[in-house]
Amino acid sequence: MPNLFTSLRTTSINTLASFVSPSGKLARLSILLYHSIPQEPDTLLYDLKDARVFDTQIRYLSKNFNVLPLHEAVQRLRENTLPSRAACITFDDGYANNAEVALPILQKHGVVATFFIAAGFINGGMMWNDKLIELIRRSPGSVLDLSEINFGKFDIGTLRQRQETLFSVIKKFKYLPPEERHARLEQLCHLIPVTLPQNVMMTTEQIKHLYQAGMEIGGHTVNHPILTRLDHEAAYTEIANGKKILEDIIKAPVRLFAYPNGKPSQDYSAEHVAILKEIGFDAAVSTAWGAAKTGTDPYQLPRFTPWDNSYSRFMLRMMQNMFRTIHTVS
Repeated sequence: MPNLFTSLRTTSINTLASFVSPSGKLARLSILLYHSIPQEPDTLLYDLKDARVFDTQIRYLSKNFNVLPLHEAVQRLRENTLPSRAACITFDDGYANNAEVALPILQKHGVVATFFIAAGFINGGMMWNDKLIELIRRSPGSVLDLSEINFGKFDIGTLRQRQETLFSVIKKFKYLPPEERHARLEQLCHLIPVTLPQNVMMTTEQIKHLYQAGMEIGGHTVNHPILTRLDHEAAYTEIANGKKILEDIIKAPVRLFAYPNGKPSQDYSAEHVAILKEIGFDAAVSTAWGAAKTGTDPYQLPRFTPWDNSYSRFMLRMMQNMFRTIHTVS
C-alpha cells in the first residue's frame, strides 16, 4: 500500500507540474542555484545544503523534471521548444567541494550543471565572506572584540552567538567599497590570528576535471565585486578578464555568466547587461526568484534555491516558484 500511495502521489504531482510548466511556447524554465556543498552539515552555516540533502534534491529533480544543460535550455527557450518541466542546475563562486562532493552526485543522477567561477580565487584564494566565516569559526574564547575597527564587541560563547556575530559582521562588510573592505579584512586577520584553510576554492585542475566531465563553466568576474559599485571600465575589466582566465583553463569559449550577488538594480544594471553582450556572452543569470518563460531576457534569467527536503514540499516549492514575478532591469 505505501508503494501504491507513493506512486499515486508522484503521478499526481507530476501531472500538476506538467500543467503548470507544459512544453513549447508556454514552457517555464526553472534554474536552481547552489553554492558550497560540504560533505557533512556545517553547524555554523545551518542553512547550507550538505551532500545528503543535495543528493536528495537532485534525485527529486532528475526523476520529475527534464534537466538540461543551461546553454541548451537557453537556446530552446528562444526557439519555444523547451520540454515540459524544464530545469537547470547552477553553482556560483567556484567552491572546491563542487568538484569533490557535488560532481559525483550529479554524475550518479546523470545530469549536467553549470559552474559560475570567480576566477581570482582559483588555486588557494578565498572570497572575503569565506574569510569572515573561517575567522569567526576559529576565533578563540567567548568574546570577540572588534572595537579597534569600530565594529564593537560580540559574545561568541555559544553556537547561536557565533552565528549571530557572523551574520552581523558580514552585513557590515557586504556593501563596503572594495578597497575599504579589503583593508578592514586585513585588520580583522590581525585581530584574529588564526590559520585559514587554503583549499576552499577550486584549483585549475578541478575546473578542467569538471569541464572534461561534461559540465559547463561560466563566468562570474575575477574578484566577485558588486558591479554597480564599480565604474564602467572596472566592471568591463572584471567581466572580460574573468572570462579570459576561464577560457585559458578549459581551452573553450565561456558563453554564460552569473552576476555577482545578482540582485537586479541593486547589484547589476542595464549597463552591465550591455557589457555582457559586447564581450560575447550568450546569456546570464541573476538571483531574482522565478522561472523563465517566452519573452524573458536571456541576459537576466531568474534562479532560486529550494530548501525543502521532503518530496512533496520540494515539488510544491518548485511549482510555486513558477508563478513568481520576475524582476529585471531595463
